[in-house]
Amino acid sequence: MDRNSVFGFILIAIILGAYTWYTLPSAEEQARMQEEADRKAKELVEERNRSTSGTDDAAPYEQPELSAAAPVAELDSAARAAADSLRNTTKAQRFGLFATAAEGQPDELSIENERMLVSFSTKGAKPTLMNLKEYSTFNQTPLLLADPDSGAYAFRFYSGNKDINTADLHFTAERLGTDAVRFTAPTDQPGKALEITYRLDSTSYFMDVRARFVGMAGEIDPRSLFFQWNLTGFNNEKYLPSEMQKCGLYFKYFNDKRDYLSESSADEKKLQGRTNWVAYKQDFFTVAMVSEKGFAAGSEVAINPLEVPTHTKQYRSKLYFDLDRSAEVDLGMRFYLGPNHYGTLRRTEIPEFQKIIDLGWGIFGWMNQWLVIPIFNWLDGWGWSYGIIILVLTIVIKVLLMPLTYKNFVASAKMRLLKPEMEAINEKHKDGDPLKKQQATMDLYRKAGVNPVSGCVPMLIQMPILYAMFRFFPSSIELRQQKFLWADDLSSYDSVMDLPFTIPLYGDHVSLFTLLMALSTVFYTMLNQQQMPTQQGMPNMKIMMYLFPVMMLFFLNNFSAGLSYYYLLANVISILQMTLLKKWFVNEDKIRAQLVLNMKTPKKKSRWQQRLEDMQKQQKEMQSKRKR
Repeated sequence: MDRNSVFGFILIAIILGAYTWYTLPSAEEQARMQEEADRKAKELVEERNRSTSGTDDAAPYEQPELSAAAPVAELDSAARAAADSLRNTTKAQRFGLFATAAEGQPDELSIENERMLVSFSTKGAKPTLMNLKEYSTFNQTPLLLADPDSGAYAFRFYSGNKDINTADLHFTAERLGTDAVRFTAPTDQPGKALEITYRLDSTSYFMDVRARFVGMAGEIDPRSLFFQWNLTGFNNEKYLPSEMQKCGLYFKYFNDKRDYLSESSADEKKLQGRTNWVAYKQDFFTVAMVSEKGFAAGSEVAINPLEVPTHTKQYRSKLYFDLDRSAEVDLGMRFYLGPNHYGTLRRTEIPEFQKIIDLGWGIFGWMNQWLVIPIFNWLDGWGWSYGIIILVLTIVIKVLLMPLTYKNFVASAKMRLLKPEMEAINEKHKDGDPLKKQQATMDLYRKAGVNPVSGCVPMLIQMPILYAMFRFFPSSIELRQQKFLWADDLSSYDSVMDLPFTIPLYGDHVSLFTLLMALSTVFYTMLNQQQMPTQQGMPNMKIMMYLFPVMMLFFLNNFSAGLSYYYLLANVISILQMTLLKKWFVNEDKIRAQLVLNMKTPKKKSRWQQRLEDMQKQQKEMQSKRKR
């Protein structure tokens, strides 16, 4: 018999043995088969006894002893032993040193503190439930930071050329008090094990994580070690489309600013540098992984929106570590499991961690950071309702802007009071050279002492605050589920009427705060038009001014009720300011008299006016040369 024949018989024997083990009934199935056989035998005995009960000399039928029972038991025992041997061999080939941890019964246990409760499974040593005790969903159910069935959570590595995934291992659990637990995956060699320890921070929303390969220096390939976490977010808020818009995946390189993946579509990225943190941001809550040493370049992150009514987005990450191959692998990181509260995130002292809240770019973010948030937090300490806090916040900001408002009002009044002179210029140059008309207008402004752009500057300064509020209110967790008047949640839209249909770009409900805001904007526009000078050559300006409130009515109908409420208050206060300034603080007769006096008093041209006139003269000369 040649070598190929020998190998063939061996291979056939292995296949037959594997098939026999695979088709061998389990212990539970064997017990059920034995119970079924005993039941049928008992029924047969009872039937035989009933059939012979009419004769006196008939003895009851007794079930004979099964002489083959002992050989069958011996055969089952031998088969089980062979199967166990084959199973152990397979585990050793698959899990190497960790074959001992390849089997077990999964169990659940929890750790908690005042802020959160985290449950774990002993299979994989992974968190299965993360509950923030201080918060609830809009439907008043416990708030979970992720779907327990999100997907992969594991450390993966190579040990002895074996690809080990901790999700496949069974750990033993040791409680370290009520707020900490240590999971241990044993090996088949004493003194060697994988320990994963979780500990809740008593003063913050952090959970410390430490993975330690005890006694395994040199046996783990650190280049292959990575941490993988796939997480799916729940729909926890009132309005899913708005919630989806504010869910995102953020990260920060050590030597760069905070960055993020697409917030509107599926996106993925291989990180090019050492990364300080990766955050799975929901609307008002975040799960983040933070490493002081940083996650290594080559780590991967991804996000994918879900088109289901119960979930928001799916987040994925594969994070590598820079480790010493010869040393015992002992790595640590922290999980942030908490609210998107600006002060809380800033106090973590993690670089730019608070920037997972989008307060606006550039000057808009600065306005929120250094003006709006400090005032809001100060008012929040008084214990008022948030509707009252927004009212007082609006008044405070309007008072701070009062000097600019006054200056803008006076500048508009000056421009409006020059109407007779402007009409005279327009009549004189209605069929003449536009350049001469512009030059005459500028000369009038110079003589009257009026700066035509002085009324625009205060308005431009106020615009950053308006936009800052647009970013602040929808992202303020303080307003979450706070009721005021007819609004049941100031962080989401208010509704006084649910429509039986959906209006494109508007929605299926009527937001009363938004409606009142739009009406107050129309009224303010009408009042403001009376104070503004007539604009020549701009016939469509009035149409644009009145079209804006209609656009805002559609745009803000699904936005935060707190934002619409703020804009409504801002309009009402602006109307009151304009009325009071005109009645008690600005005397238009005095302003007109001063303008007339200025026009009679010779004035030296400013440098800016001189440069403007020189440019106009140059343009006129160039036009004359072209005509020649």
